[in-house]
Formats: sequence, C-alpha cells, structure tokens
Amino acid sequence: MPPELNAGAETSWDPYVLAAALVVVILIAVFAAYSRYQYRLLPELRLQSDSAVAAQGNLDHCVIIPARDDEAVIGRAVRSFPESLRVVIDDHSRDQTAARAEEAGAVVRAARPVERGWLNKSNACWTGVLYTDSAWILFSDPDTWYEPRFLPSLLAYAASHSLHAATVLPHQTLVNWYEKMLMPYAMGLGFAGVSARNLNNPKHPEAMANGQCLLFRRSAYNFIGGHKAVASQPLEDLALARLIKRHRMSIAVLRCESMAYTRRYNSFASTWRGLEGMFLRSASGYGRSSVVFLVAVAMSSFWLPLLVTLTVWKYYLPAGLLLLTPILAWRSWYGSLLRALWAPVALCLFPLIAFTAVMKAAQGLSTDSRGRRV
Repeated sequence: MPPELNAGAETSWDPYVLAAALVVVILIAVFAAYSRYQYRLLPELRLQSDSAVAAQGNLDHCVIIPARDDEAVIGRAVRSFPESLRVVIDDHSRDQTAARAEEAGAVVRAARPVERGWLNKSNACWTGVLYTDSAWILFSDPDTWYEPRFLPSLLAYAASHSLHAATVLPHQTLVNWYEKMLMPYAMGLGFAGVSARNLNNPKHPEAMANGQCLLFRRSAYNFIGGHKAVASQPLEDLALARLIKRHRMSIAVLRCESMAYTRRYNSFASTWRGLEGMFLRSASGYGRSSVVFLVAVAMSSFWLPLLVTLTVWKYYLPAGLLLLTPILAWRSWYGSLLRALWAPVALCLFPLIAFTAVMKAAQGLSTDSRGRRV
C-alpha cells in the first residue's frame, strides 16, 4: 500500500523502497560501464599491412562453412574469402544452398550421416575437417561476411602472436526494430561478468568463443580432438575454447568492427531463440563470470516493479532517475542516445528470455535460432 500522508500533507517516503531503487540504479550503471570497458579491452583485429602479411608467408589454410537452408546468404559468405580454399558442408538443406555455394566458388560436400550422440553443427564441421588437410582452419558461419583482407590479417595476427586458436567478434549489423532493441543490451549483458585479461590468458580457465568465426592451427585442433571431442555439446565453440585453455595453449578473443560483419537473426522469434542460447552460454561461464552475469539478469527483473511502485506512490524524482538510468548507462552499447531509448524495454524482456531458456533446457527442448532441436 502507498505510504500514509502526514499532517503536513508531505509524503512519508519508504526508505526500503528508495534503498532498493538506489541499489538497482547503481548496479545498472556499474554493469553497463564494466561490460563496455571489458569489451573495449579485448584486442582489436586491424587491417594488417602487406609487409606484415608477407612476413608470415603464404600460410596454408582453408575455410569451412557448415550451412543448412542458407541460400540467401551463403554466396556472400563464400565470396568473403576470394583467395582461400572454401569448403561448404551442406547439412541436409532443403533449398538451393549447395547450388548457390558452388556458384560463389566453394567446394560443396554433404555432411556425413549424424552418429548417435552428435549434434548437427559439430558433425558438419568435422565433415569439413575430414575433407581438408591445411595447416590452419577457419570455421565460419553463413550469416557472417568479411572484407577480402580480413582473413590474411587474421592469419598474420595469429602467426605473429604464436596463437593456437583465435575467435573474432564481428560487428553486429542490425536491421529490424527487434534487433536494434535487444541485441546491444544482450551483447553488453554478456560481458557483465567477463574479464578480458583472463580470456586471453592461457593460464586462466575463463574462456569465450564465437563459433561464427573460429580459427585453429590444425595441430592444436587435432591435439584436443576437434569437434569430435565436443560432438554432444550444444555450445561446441565454448567447449573447444575450454579444451584449448585446459592444455595451456594460447587462444585470443578479438573484436573486429571494421572488416567482419554478422546479422544473426531475421525474425523476432529467431532473435528470441538466439538470445535464449546466449543466456545459457553466459550462465555456464567460468566461476565469477557466470555469477555476476546471473546477478545482472536478476537485477533487471526488479527494475519494472520498482518503477511502477515509485510512480504509483508519486515518488516522481526517484522514478525519473530509475527510468533514465538504463538509457544513459547503456548508450555506449546502443551507439546513440536515441537508440538507447530501447534499453528499458530490453531490460524488461531479458528476464523473460532467461526464464524461457531455463524452462526449455529443463525439458530438453532447447533449439537454435532457427528452431532446430539441439
């Protein structure tokens, strides 16, 4: 019930509600600032000069792209690597994915039959490995595309830093309103408990990987068992990164906003399903990172009830501060103050995404962004 009015007709402010609102305001601001700082702390893959690329020689490599029903985007992905051996593994597509890939210059192979205990993406990637013998392997997804100099720059960076593996976070291309609303908030939330230094420290077990763009030395990949070793893992990229770090081999998590691009989802439903997977991925992180991430999600579930309570009780100044905090705090993730007006909506929706993710996982109904069982 609202607080009683005293004889002077002044509202008797409830200290517990105000304290709760203040805690939420502080946590929102801290999580947003910390996550952005950690993201910016990741090394950035920049365009390598011709001399830097030449210094590493013509590194023997191939690109493996597992694809299913990707006829609309597979050609663009294949053409991103004009000077590479490109192997597209057609994972039982029902459209013209294979034909479009061949037209773009790829070698197309059908995914081998899925064995018991294997999930489809690991099976398709493993099929590609069996068809190739290059010293370096880049696993890329059909929904990513790159500038022609991206892969030479990545290979030169990996070789010059004596890396065994590298994974790249591309620029998120956002087209529809639901992408612009949810993706920046989700990206930031995913870094709320991450330590960039730990990720790139081979002696620390904290790991991160993006299966959209994952590079391996074949010798390191074979040593850890490759996709065969993580065949049953829904988060196969994260499992591979953990195996690399378990053996004290070096892996770099890089950001690249100038040469690498992705657009993961083309519908609200696929965006929701994809973010369910993102929640499960972050929640299964190492130690402190997963705890902090879950605290950040839990905190967001209190924001709307507190805002409504403060407004109903006519605590307009605290309510205004609570309303403005996610907009101002997450502006750097959204890119502008105008786009950040979506932040309060995303903050309200993410606890629902987390809830549906947990319920599906508990019932064994988890799916990928296209609704396929994993």
